[in-house]
Amino acid sequence: MSKTPFDSSVYPQRHLLGIEGLSPVDIALLLDRADEYVELNRSVGGKLDTLTGRTVINLFYEASTRTRTSFELAAKRLGADVINMSISTSSVKKGETLIDTAMTLNAMHPDVLVARHAASGAVKLLSEKVNCAVINGGDGRHEHPTQALLDALTIRRRKGHLDNLQVAICGDILHSRVARSNIHLLNTMGARVRLIAPKTLIPAEAERLGVEVFHDMKAGLKDCDIVMMLRLQTERMQSNFFPTMREYYHFFGLDYAKLEAAKPDALIMHPGPMNRGVEIASDVADDIGRSAIREQVEMGVAVRMACLEVLSLNLAAEQPAYDDDDEEAGGAA
Repeated sequence: MSKTPFDSSVYPQRHLLGIEGLSPVDIALLLDRADEYVELNRSVGGKLDTLTGRTVINLFYEASTRTRTSFELAAKRLGADVINMSISTSSVKKGETLIDTAMTLNAMHPDVLVARHAASGAVKLLSEKVNCAVINGGDGRHEHPTQALLDALTIRRRKGHLDNLQVAICGDILHSRVARSNIHLLNTMGARVRLIAPKTLIPAEAERLGVEVFHDMKAGLKDCDIVMMLRLQTERMQSNFFPTMREYYHFFGLDYAKLEAAKPDALIMHPGPMNRGVEIASDVADDIGRSAIREQVEMGVAVRMACLEVLSLNLAAEQPAYDDDDEEAGGAA
């Protein structure tokens, strides 16, 4: 397996804490790099040695299957050493604070820390307490940047571009960090975004994000190129946001009757895990011609490989080269 050498000077970011603040050039660079890894991942061959000798720590305070596993696989395919922190058996369960955990991990000198936390802003706080690069694996309702990047890569590979596409994001917008990251990315790259949800699941500031808001699926899906469904995040709901799951599916679950309003070649997406028969009908989710849900999982590994590589090389470029002569001089002194 081979790859094009990467020039770390063209990507100025030290961390990946969110999509907000990234330029179109930053986003395109990560997507282009990930595109190369898609083809490499599909070919037969051993892992790369790009990150040999480097250490990636996955620190997940919330349960995850897709994100944590794909980061682990991505790091190993690049040759890095990977440590998965088990919160259930760690000092966190004994009362250790987030900052103390950060200081402990920093003393181990990792190269990249991938973190997921239930509190918005927690990953940014971690980034301020460690010397390594930090990637946000999802923080509260705030952002999930690598999910938005893999969604964008999936769309770009299917449609050929992102600009001027009409994208509908449907479902639990209020609690969704995936929705926020996608809104930032799609707006930055020139797409037009619609949000479709019950009034109770639309954040008050939604229209200030540069989107159109709809409360009717057929009206919102009219002539859309992309239909992105979201999971109902019941674990974050402190009250009743809709009467019943059955009623929610009737009005906002994606089935073929509602999908008729979108373009005939509209792409169907979902970040997972899916609640079939609640957010999306099984036959729609499994539609080979239109559903890109499984492809999104594949793109996740490639995107996370690109992010790990870019941030690791940026960190290496910041650090002074180790010199044996320096050590000898220090010893002699």
